[in-house]
Amino acid sequence: MHSFLRFFLARERLLVLGAALCLASAAAAQAQGYPAKPVKLVVPYPPGGPTDIVARVVAQKLSEQTGQQFIVDNRAGAGGNPGAELVAHSAPDGYTLVVATTAHAINPSLFKNLGYQLLKDFAPVSQLTSGPLVIVANPALPANNVAELIALAKARPGELNFASSGNGQSTHLAAELFDSMAGVKMKHIPYKGSAPALTDVIAGQTQLMFDTMLSAMPHVKSGKLKALAVTSPKRSPVAPDLPTVAESGLPGYEAIAWNGLLAPAGTPPEVVARLNAELRKALALPEVKDKFEAQGFAASWNTPAAFGGFLQAEVDKWAKVVKASGATLD
Repeated sequence: MHSFLRFFLARERLLVLGAALCLASAAAAQAQGYPAKPVKLVVPYPPGGPTDIVARVVAQKLSEQTGQQFIVDNRAGAGGNPGAELVAHSAPDGYTLVVATTAHAINPSLFKNLGYQLLKDFAPVSQLTSGPLVIVANPALPANNVAELIALAKARPGELNFASSGNGQSTHLAAELFDSMAGVKMKHIPYKGSAPALTDVIAGQTQLMFDTMLSAMPHVKSGKLKALAVTSPKRSPVAPDLPTVAESGLPGYEAIAWNGLLAPAGTPPEVVARLNAELRKALALPEVKDKFEAQGFAASWNTPAAFGGFLQAEVDKWAKVVKASGATLD
């Protein structure tokens, strides 16, 4: 009886081990043959914007490198949430991916009922870009740098107002972070997008805005707006003469706009590693760096583990800003 039991248990262990080995070899084979069909890159924003431009540059290079099509699929709406939710609930096979942004790190604190969990429902692949926002103001504003802006805001509490591309967007919360760190309170005027917001800053309806360099710098170059500072820890190569917020009156301030690639949670590590390796090659190409730089971004590759840590830090950072601002969306 005992020998039969030992035989039975040994047989069960061998069957379990064999099944595990089969699964491991199947995953390895899947990764080796990946991608074997077109890959969908979901962009949760409209065509033509900064995230869409980044995604199309990346998709083109990944298509060239792998010999398989990477297709951009725009799914705009509701702060980038429907597109992210679609990918979160897709098959974890590496064929449906999402290009995430700073907004996706903000949204868990901002929306009461998200249909996905950023830190649980996705497998980080790599960051793609990082870049500063730029503080731009109507030329009539009597402040030409960050120190003067803080002094003006303190001298005229509640009188200064800033535009944003929408409640809870990075253009809103970068200004709220500025307020909390500088000990000032400027009034927030939300718009539906950067274009109408900038139009009103140019017209003097609102006084300043924290916006992407892609949207704002053409108006600075034409003289319709003046630029005070960039929000990154280092100066931007796009505007090297423009100081950072941190160096010109608010030490420690940093607000970065970024893009990154996420796969559904449960995607085989071998597939994630293949995607990461291909991105490392693509993001190192001079023509890719040049195209990103024209948008005010730097190419920013990192490992899946490093990107995961970065996402956690961003979620924690913006949660504090959202709480302090009192912003909320249903």
